[in-house]
Amino acid sequence: MFELTKRELIESIIVFIVLSICFAISNTRFDVNAFISILPIVMIGVGLGTILHEFGHKFVAMKYGYRSEFKLWPIGLLIAFVTSFFGIVISVAGEARIFADDISDEIQGRISIAGPMFNIALALIFIVIAALVYPFNVHSDIFHLIYLICTVGFSVNSFLATFNLLPFYTLDGTKVLKWNAIYWIAAFAISASMMLISITIGPEKMVLLFMGG
Repeated sequence: MFELTKRELIESIIVFIVLSICFAISNTRFDVNAFISILPIVMIGVGLGTILHEFGHKFVAMKYGYRSEFKLWPIGLLIAFVTSFFGIVISVAGEARIFADDISDEIQGRISIAGPMFNIALALIFIVIAALVYPFNVHSDIFHLIYLICTVGFSVNSFLATFNLLPFYTLDGTKVLKWNAIYWIAAFAISASMMLISITIGPEKMVLLFMGG
C-alpha cells in the first residue's frame, strides 16, 4: 500500500513550490510581471512532474518490498534557485531514499527508471491534451489557459526526464545504465528527442503538426 508520512508531504510541498518558482524564473529572469503571469502555469507542469517522478521511485521500491521515503535536499534546492537565473534549472532537490542493506543492480535500475518514465508519460499526456484543446483555445480563455499549461508541461517534463537520465553522479541515469544499457539508451533517446523538439520546434508547432497544420 502506498503511504506518505507527514514529513514527506510537507517536504514534497516545499520542493513543489521552490521548483515552480525556479522554473518560472528561468523563463522570465528579472521580469516581475512575466514571472507573476507564468508561475501558475508552470506550477502544474513542474508540480506534477517533480512529485510523480519521486513518488514513481517510491511506488516501485515499495512494490519490491523495500521501505522508501522522500527526502528533500536543501543544497539541491539552493542550486536549483541559483541556476534558474541563468536560464536553466539544475534540479536535484530531493530523492526517494530506499532503506535496504542489499539491493541488486536490476531492482535499483527498475526503481530508478520509474521516475523519468513518469515524466515521459506525463509530457505525452500534456501534448495530447494540448492538441485536443488547440482548436478551442482562441475562442475561450479557459481553453487557452489549459493549452498554455499543457505546452509548458510538455517542455518541463521532457527536460526533467532527460536531466535525470544523465549518467552522472547520483542521477537516475547512472543506476539505469549500470542495470541495462539498452533500456537507458531507449529512455534517454525518447526524452532527449522530446526535449530537443520543445527547444527547437517548440510545443506549439508540434501541436500544429499533430493537427495536420
